[in-house]
Amino acid sequence: MTADEGEQGVGALPEGFAAALAAYETHLAVERDLTPHTVRAYLGDVADLLGHAGLLGHDDLEELDLRLLRSWLAKQQTLGRARTTIARRATAARVFTAWARRTGRTTTDAGAQLVSPRAHRTLPPVLRRDEARSLLEEAARIADDGTPEGVRDAAVLELLYATGIRVGELCGLDVDDVDLERRLVRVLGKGRKERSVPYGVPAATALDAWFARGRPALAHPRSGPALFLGTRGGRVDPRRVRELVHRRLEDVPGAPDLGPHGLRHTAATHLLEGGADLRVVQELLGHSSLATTQLYTHVSTDRLRQAYRQAHPRA
Repeated sequence: MTADEGEQGVGALPEGFAAALAAYETHLAVERDLTPHTVRAYLGDVADLLGHAGLLGHDDLEELDLRLLRSWLAKQQTLGRARTTIARRATAARVFTAWARRTGRTTTDAGAQLVSPRAHRTLPPVLRRDEARSLLEEAARIADDGTPEGVRDAAVLELLYATGIRVGELCGLDVDDVDLERRLVRVLGKGRKERSVPYGVPAATALDAWFARGRPALAHPRSGPALFLGTRGGRVDPRRVRELVHRRLEDVPGAPDLGPHGLRHTAATHLLEGGADLRVVQELLGHSSLATTQLYTHVSTDRLRQAYRQAHPRA
């Protein structure tokens, strides 16, 4: 556990707190089947909370009351933590105290009354439609040169924009996750939730080229079922995909410097601007909450307002 994840190490916690934290880790990893990254994040926040309680002389989960939780969040503010960090830690506290109550480790759920500061949620810039088209046309032109890496890069960019999937989801795809006939890709998202996302004809064309001319040239016996391969034949690394997006956008005049997540935002924004239903976009992106998807409506409204101000004589 890093210093950023918890100022109080697990070994320094009172024995009862340490035992509860170990049981909570098992719950997150085994019962909820969360990813190792998510488990570490939850444990780091809860360890910090329990460390704070220990410093105040507490050693029993029953003593985690609302006043203590609020003092812990207030400490985050004095340390200069960002609002997003404080909001995340408040959520982690609520999830932990609910688990403690449900498993009989406490008789009350103090976190149920905990209100966290609303995080300022901002989205990065998104590409205009013409910028997205230029990005993909340039990638297709390079793919025509015939190198397997160029063919792969074109397929990667097309699929990212066509589906709005996360870079980790893309890199985790296997060959069998792609239904070429129905133009669907099966994605394993956050919380190990599976969803099917459609893609269009340009992405299908790029994938056909990858299967015919790209992947066979890079594959070797140890490649396994990975859909996208690196130069040495292993599963492509997310860092490689991020570098690809940044590098290709440098060739698009006036385009903002975005990573794969920027293409995800771009896909969602263009879907909503094209009239897609908000709940459909939620399902495509794999958002657990509709509130997360609604952020993209603000982006579309802001772009509409900006265009109005620039074009209308009495704006």
